[in-house]
Amino acid sequence: MTADAFLFWFLALITIGGASLVILMKNPIYSALALVFTMCGIAALFVTLDAFFVAGVQIIVYAGAVMVLFVMVLMLFDLKHEVEAFSKGRITGAIKLATAGLLAGLVMGAIFYSSTAVDTVITKQLAAASGDPSKQLGMRLFTQHIFAFEALGILLLVVAVGAVALARSKGGTHHDQR
Repeated sequence: MTADAFLFWFLALITIGGASLVILMKNPIYSALALVFTMCGIAALFVTLDAFFVAGVQIIVYAGAVMVLFVMVLMLFDLKHEVEAFSKGRITGAIKLATAGLLAGLVMGAIFYSSTAVDTVITKQLAAASGDPSKQLGMRLFTQHIFAFEALGILLLVVAVGAVALARSKGGTHHDQR
């Protein structure tokens, strides 16, 4: 086995292990941390493919910003009572398994039918692009779409402040009970 193959399988096992921990952990905060671990494993796989920009975006956007939003949403829930509200019946379990199977089938079908079409589109786009694609993306983002970029930053800041304010308000999940 070559070093590249060993590295791929090692990172793939780490990523799959982290994804499994997301599902198996009972504490949602630990599950969110396992999701960060999974996202870092995926970013490392992108690095092995020499896709450094995609790996950086994976770390910054998913492991950073999205996980902060997940943790803020978890702060809004009263986690002590959520376990009691979770249904454990046979019918709901069967519905959950059927839904997961249907979703897995749809994902596999989409991957199967789109793999050849995506390869041809990417090849045409790479041939048409001149220069560094990440530089072109950065130029477009910070010139043509700067308002949307800044508005999104302000929106995320408002969401963060709102989540903390709601969680600490009277009757919130993290209110001081003195």
